[in-house]
Amino acid sequence: MTVRTTAPPELAVTDVTVRFAGLTALDAVSFTVAPGSVHALIGPNGAGKSTCFNVLSGLCRPASGTVRLGHADLTRLAPHRIAALGMARTFQNIVTTQGTVADNLMLGRHALSRAGFAASALRLPHARREQRDHLARARAIAELTGLDGHFDSPVALLPYGDRKRVEFARALCLEPSVLLLDEPVAGMNAAERARAVEVVHTVRAELGLSVVLVEHDMGLVMRLADEVTVLDFGRVIAHGTPDEVRGDPEVLRAYLGTGADEEDAA
Repeated sequence: MTVRTTAPPELAVTDVTVRFAGLTALDAVSFTVAPGSVHALIGPNGAGKSTCFNVLSGLCRPASGTVRLGHADLTRLAPHRIAALGMARTFQNIVTTQGTVADNLMLGRHALSRAGFAASALRLPHARREQRDHLARARAIAELTGLDGHFDSPVALLPYGDRKRVEFARALCLEPSVLLLDEPVAGMNAAERARAVEVVHTVRAELGLSVVLVEHDMGLVMRLADEVTVLDFGRVIAHGTPDEVRGDPEVLRAYLGTGADEEDAA
């Protein structure tokens, strides 16, 4: 595997506001993802987490605020240009079950191809060399994520947890500096969740990238995250280490409906 020799760029979200038909989905949201860290974005349903991910990946443009990856301003860029600058994303739901694992991972390499359509169609020597290189890299990523034994298997025949890992590996094939994981263990059983945590730890250590994750499994967040940002009704209500956030009264109120009322009564 190719290991990153320099730290990934800092991801800075500053005062991002998103409105839909008068409804404020994000209200001046700011947070910073330190290079090489795992940063969790959590909150109750409807807090604005998916909207935030859509802004980061270019699927949604904010009314105001900025998103910067190092020196690059991503705020108004199209998704494919953001991906080319080093941002890759998975989705809550499995995007595709068509083809083999190899087919899916090679799809992730498509944006990195330099050979044109004609050269590839005519199988010119440089296009064939590039294809071999991409296939070798896809195999290496399959091995890193524990999919090497399924490389030539149809995705549709794999267990659910393995299909989720195919989505993860496909995003890695883009060679990102920042990886956005949208509910990476949703729908998994306990063994699959444990395996997913292990894979994220391995990928972070081997590739040196930053990870931003949206996740409802608080046990996973506490085990994986270096920093946590908590959203509620589109606003940041807490930020800090997992231990700091876990005991924050605003977080307890947002998740459990407890905290401030009891303190006031006391």
